[in-house]
Amino acid sequence: MRLSGSPLRHAAALAATGALVVGTLTSAPAQAAPATTASPDQATALAAALGDRSAGAYAQADGTMVVTVTDDAAARKVRAAGATPRTVTRGADDLARATATLDASARIPGTAWWTDPATNQVVVSVDSTVTGAKLQRVEAVAQRLDGTVRIEREAGTLSTRAAGGDAIYAQGGGRCSLGFNVRSGSTHYFLTAGHCTDIAANWYADAGQTSLLGSGGTGSFPGDDYGIVQHSDAAAADGSVSLYNGTTQDITGAADAFVGQSVQRSGSTTGLHGGTVEALGATVNYAEGTVTGLIRTTVCAEPGDSGGALFSGGTALGLTSGGNGNCSAGGTTYFQPVTEALSVYGVEIV
Repeated sequence: MRLSGSPLRHAAALAATGALVVGTLTSAPAQAAPATTASPDQATALAAALGDRSAGAYAQADGTMVVTVTDDAAARKVRAAGATPRTVTRGADDLARATATLDASARIPGTAWWTDPATNQVVVSVDSTVTGAKLQRVEAVAQRLDGTVRIEREAGTLSTRAAGGDAIYAQGGGRCSLGFNVRSGSTHYFLTAGHCTDIAANWYADAGQTSLLGSGGTGSFPGDDYGIVQHSDAAAADGSVSLYNGTTQDITGAADAFVGQSVQRSGSTTGLHGGTVEALGATVNYAEGTVTGLIRTTVCAEPGDSGGALFSGGTALGLTSGGNGNCSAGGTTYFQPVTEALSVYGVEIV
C-alpha cells in the first residue's frame, strides 16, 4: 500500500503471514541471561564485531538482548559483555549469500526479504500478486538455498501509496506526511518519504494550497525512500509528534531501531498505532522499484500515512515507506531509517 492524507496542526507530521514454508528452524534455545544486561546498541555492535561468528542480535520480550553466535568462544564474549548468547548454525556470511542470491534472482514486485536473527534464516514474504510462474520462481530460489530461506505469504498488496500524519499537500495534487523537523544551522527543513518528494517539490499545509509549508523538495526513491523540503517559515518547525489524543510527544534525538523494539507510528488516516520491530535491512520490491535497508514492523498503516514518523518515546527512528494490510485486520509496514537521511543531508532533529 503506498500510504498517503487534517490540516497541519504541528509541523512535525506523524505518518499474515501464511503457511508456505521452505526450510526448518535449526537454532538452539537461548541460554541463561547474564547478571547484567547489555544495551541494544552494545549488543548490535558486538554482533557486528563478531562478523561471521554471529548472525545478528535481537531483544526478547523482557528486554534482554540476545546475540547469536556460532561457537563457544563467541558465546563467552557475549556473556562477558552482558548479553545472552544463542547458538545458531548459520553465520552472517551464510545469510548474506542467501540475500545476494535473492537480489540477483527474485526481484519480483510484491516480494520482500529480511534476515530474522531469532530463526537464523532469511525470510521472503510474497503478497497476493505473486502467483503462478512468479511464485514458482521464488520457490525455486529458496529450494536452492537449502533451508537458509523460508517463504511466508502475506495478505493484501505491497505498495507505496503517498500521504501521512499531520497532512502535507503536494502542489498539483497528492498528499503525504511530514515525518520529522530538522535543521542545518539556522535553516529549517522537514523530512518525509522520497516517493512523496518524487511527485512534487512544493508542499502546503492545507488541501486548498493557500498556505505554503515548504519548497524545493528533493529526495531518493527507489533505492532509498527519504526526502527533504525546506520550511517556508522556521517558526513552523515544531519538534513534536502528534499522538492524536490532544497531546504530543517531544522528539529530542534519533537512533537506529533494533529487533524486538516497541515502536509507534502516527498518521492522519489512522492516528496513532504501535507495534514491534521485526527486522532490519529489509529489501522491498515495490512496483515502482526496489528499496533496501528498511525497518520491518508489525505496525499497521493505510493510504494517508506515508512519510510520517516512526518513533520510540522521544527518539526518531524512521519515515513511513509502504507495506500491506490495514488497521482493521492488521498489516506490515516498512520504514526508511531516519539516521540515514540525517547523515545524507547533514541535518539534525529540531
